[in-house]
Amino acid sequence: MYQLHFSPSSAAMAPHILLQELGVPFEKVLVDTSTGAHRSEAYRKLNPNGLIPTLVDGDLVLYETAAICLHLCDTHREAGLAPAVGTVERAHFYKWLIWLTNTMQSTLIIYFYTDRWMNPGNDAGVAELKSHAEAKVGLMLDQLDAELARLGETHDQPWLLGATYSAVDIYALTLCRWTRNFASRPARERAHLGPYLKRVLARPAVIKAFNEEGLAQPWV
Repeated sequence: MYQLHFSPSSAAMAPHILLQELGVPFEKVLVDTSTGAHRSEAYRKLNPNGLIPTLVDGDLVLYETAAICLHLCDTHREAGLAPAVGTVERAHFYKWLIWLTNTMQSTLIIYFYTDRWMNPGNDAGVAELKSHAEAKVGLMLDQLDAELARLGETHDQPWLLGATYSAVDIYALTLCRWTRNFASRPARERAHLGPYLKRVLARPAVIKAFNEEGLAQPWV
């Protein structure tokens, strides 16, 4: 049985939703970040970075959210949550998954954890860094919105890869949710991104994951 080490509303939401979509047995193990459990010796034996999530699959211990999602998609190919290897669709799947984790998520991390880049007491620097990070994420949200507009207007396709729902939609929802309290426009306020997020949120597996993590509505 899979074991997912998670904390609510974290990057672990993506593999959590994915596991719900797959309908496979798994155990959730809460890592209480409020008490520093992610920095404990026991947890660092699983994930030396002290970050969340971590997936345990038998003898395999896997961290990095995108890697976990790829592993789950590839070990449950029958679910169709990733296109077949070697196809054009799979290439676009890689593109969006890597863009989400390496470009958008990394910028969101700067926004939420300015202390990792600023000296204590540098309030002006923190405010400036946070503002620049939010602006950069805003441009990324515009890019997602434009892609969804293109797909909808030219092909009447509702998902980020087109006609088929996939793990990149799960990942996009996870990150777009993190913008819900932006001082500027959050993801939900964009013309095409807002309805798209509602489509993802309507899926039973997504609803189940959000409820199990105890997250209050509105979810985005």
